[in-house]
Amino acid sequence: MGFDTLGLSAPVLEAVLETGYTNPTPIQAQAIPVILEGKDVIGASQTGTGKTAAFALPSLSKIENLGKPQILVLEPTRELAHQVAEQFEKYGAKTGMKVALLYGGVGLGEQMQKLEEGADIVVATPGRLVDCFYRGAMRFGEIKILILDEVDRMLDMGFLPQVRKIVNICPWEGRQTLFFSATMPAAIQTFAQWCLVDPIKIEIARRAVAATVSHAFYPVSIDQRDELLLALLEHTDYHSVMIFTRTRREADEITGMIKGTGQTKVAAMHSDINQTDRMKALAGFKSGEFEILVATDVAARGIDVSGVSHVINYRVPENAEDYVHRIGRTGRAEAEGDAFTILTADELDFAKSVEIFVEKEIRREKLPNFPYIYTALLDTDPIKPIRRKKVGGKKRRK
Repeated sequence: MGFDTLGLSAPVLEAVLETGYTNPTPIQAQAIPVILEGKDVIGASQTGTGKTAAFALPSLSKIENLGKPQILVLEPTRELAHQVAEQFEKYGAKTGMKVALLYGGVGLGEQMQKLEEGADIVVATPGRLVDCFYRGAMRFGEIKILILDEVDRMLDMGFLPQVRKIVNICPWEGRQTLFFSATMPAAIQTFAQWCLVDPIKIEIARRAVAATVSHAFYPVSIDQRDELLLALLEHTDYHSVMIFTRTRREADEITGMIKGTGQTKVAAMHSDINQTDRMKALAGFKSGEFEILVATDVAARGIDVSGVSHVINYRVPENAEDYVHRIGRTGRAEAEGDAFTILTADELDFAKSVEIFVEKEIRREKLPNFPYIYTALLDTDPIKPIRRKKVGGKKRRK
């Protein structure tokens, strides 16, 4: 099945074929015809499978240039909003339709000007969109397609009340709603039932990780986590590597530590860094200016970076689903990739949760010639519980 069999409009199909794509991914093949029929959709697909095109291509094919917002896309982060807007501009290049990108952290002037010039598609983060509405710059009366992307992430970030407000402002009659969420906790299910009408569910490999990715846990003493990270970088033949941390502070500390080794092609990316510098870091990583990007989970979902050869988890993610999203940065489009996760004794429960979630036992590896401090994690035999007894009012390890 090729894109030319799906019913896309001629201008959109021409733009797609110019990109070099000829065959749709599974989620595109399933979602595009349903969206073109006007059905509401609940979609779930693993990272890197072409989800954005799955909703962008049919949406662009269904509207005409009116100079008023007809497609509204909500994204949880500025990076995702920027990326999705780029995709709409690329696939809509032959239609003459204009895209307005609205997100916080920068001035309103240029964004409001895009709306005044007559945008047909608006891609926005919830807070900035509500702000533009109250200022009278954003009108919802002609919205025909409402796309809610990464809804579970918006829930995690506390945006659901704002999203509910936006859904209520949009016309209900005749509106098509497309709903994409990697997970469906109870709050999300209730929200979906409220805002969708007889939706078609499309789910592609929800828990899968790319078969081309090689996984490994690297057990180590807690005191050697930093030392092992630097050793992994030194002994790995990487093209580009993303290092994921749990906190913004860790991301900054690790970036500084790597720079201290003489590696200058490294950048950090997290929510405390201003938007301009975040976009520079991402653009530099894509172009090869930076070989290493140290990021929090703000960069784990949906960021389209091709050619990442390695992902390193500085810590095991507390949420097993975040492991899948992080690992999804490598092994994209059937390319090979490696995923290393540094494992310490306090994270064994998280590691087990990851293995259960991906339905796969992840092998334990030791880095050759690394001066390991002994930890029970390094034993090949089953780990025995550590017993403690009080000595002089204090506990010590036996």
